[in-house]
Amino acid sequence: MSKNSRGTTLNRLQTAARLTRTALAARLIAHGFYAGQEQVMIALSLEDGLTPGALSNRLGVRPPTVTKTVARLQAQGMVEKRASTSDQRQANIHLTEKGGEAIKAIEKALRKTEKQAFKGLDKKDQKQMAKLLARIEANLSDVDFVEEPDEAPEAVSA
Repeated sequence: MSKNSRGTTLNRLQTAARLTRTALAARLIAHGFYAGQEQVMIALSLEDGLTPGALSNRLGVRPPTVTKTVARLQAQGMVEKRASTSDQRQANIHLTEKGGEAIKAIEKALRKTEKQAFKGLDKKDQKQMAKLLARIEANLSDVDFVEEPDEAPEAVSA
């Protein structure tokens, strides 16, 4: 590898990630969501009633980030905090009816962004991309890489 080409792949990965976030953000803002809020909403749609700590772990972000995002979503009427029935020191975050209805718009924005990003790539390319990105994620998070069975890639959330 020549000195001039070092970092080119990493630069392209960073640029692609930034452009993906920008494209997704443009679609989400039309529905009143800001970057990162969709991840909390999707996590709650998959398992409602998570604690802020559990959300933080699932999303790979610091607890204060989740707290701030949840507070904004709460002000928008998308989520609500409820005291835990098993531990009164804990609060659980639940989607409201309005939040549940907003999930379809978020999923549509994710699908459209993914379609735009993968334009011109066949299914084989998309599967290979998903495998390579999973490997990169594992490498950077110091987690053992486990290859997923061949199947269509999940919706991308930037």
